[in-house]
Amino acid sequence: LLGKIGRECTIWDGSAVLTGFLVGLNMPPSIPLFIPVVASFFAIFVAKWVFGGLGANWANPALSGRVFVFFSFTTQMSTFSTPRTLLEAMPDTLAGATPLGYMKTAVSGGSAGATTNELLSWVGYPTTEYAQKIGAMLRINPYTVDTFLGNVAGSIGEVSSLLLLVGGIYLLIRKIITWHIPVTYLFSSALLSWIFGGLPLGLGVFEGTFFPSMFSGGLLFGALFMATDYVTSPVSSKGKIIFGIGCGFFTFLFRSFGSMPEAVSVSILLMNIATPTIDRYIRPRKFGEKKLFARKEAVA
Repeated sequence: LLGKIGRECTIWDGSAVLTGFLVGLNMPPSIPLFIPVVASFFAIFVAKWVFGGLGANWANPALSGRVFVFFSFTTQMSTFSTPRTLLEAMPDTLAGATPLGYMKTAVSGGSAGATTNELLSWVGYPTTEYAQKIGAMLRINPYTVDTFLGNVAGSIGEVSSLLLLVGGIYLLIRKIITWHIPVTYLFSSALLSWIFGGLPLGLGVFEGTFFPSMFSGGLLFGALFMATDYVTSPVSSKGKIIFGIGCGFFTFLFRSFGSMPEAVSVSILLMNIATPTIDRYIRPRKFGEKKLFARKEAVA
């Protein structure tokens, strides 16, 4: 507290507003209003302010707030609103959870040996008529179409993969983020889901599918908007690639073999812990380092 006295006020720099937006996007639509308030308080005052304020926090503030309220208010954070497009077709027994949660339930219910799309059919998860038409036209599963367009239950900022991709491409074009973390995060998670994703379902190697895991839950949201945080991610390009691969590995590991259907937040926070170590051993080359080395050889 004494260290803050006399410092310039940074409340108007927009970082707190951005953290608040990200906390809100990490919440279910029907969440009680006091829970985002608690999450924002934890994000600003505990995850950021206690460690020195803007630029000194070691963990993503918004994700820290989300994880804190998830374990504090698990029931409220695990209950999601059914989209209006599926409201009439959604069975009462399936209301309030995400497709990833349904697949976890189906596997524990003894439906081993089925693919992820077959699991959703087994539990009776509905699809929209539009998704069925597009799926038949493109010869893809209608569940993939619905998850891509956002006709699924989930947190506010994670349901529409299409809008997330548009936002991510905009950030890349404006050079606000680089491609290293999002691409390696998504690629490593998709690759592991394809190779080993069938094992938890009772299938063999290379029998998994990566589209449901990529478009369901917060994977795209986390890869494009959360893992790319400047403060809590590595500085060098090689470090960012290692960071993204680590996030993809932990996301696949926790989703496939853990008890929680969603694991993006925890995976990114774990790699936030590893960021100082990555920066220590994967240092970017200093400006002029090659010239200095070549000059020494010429003198010799």
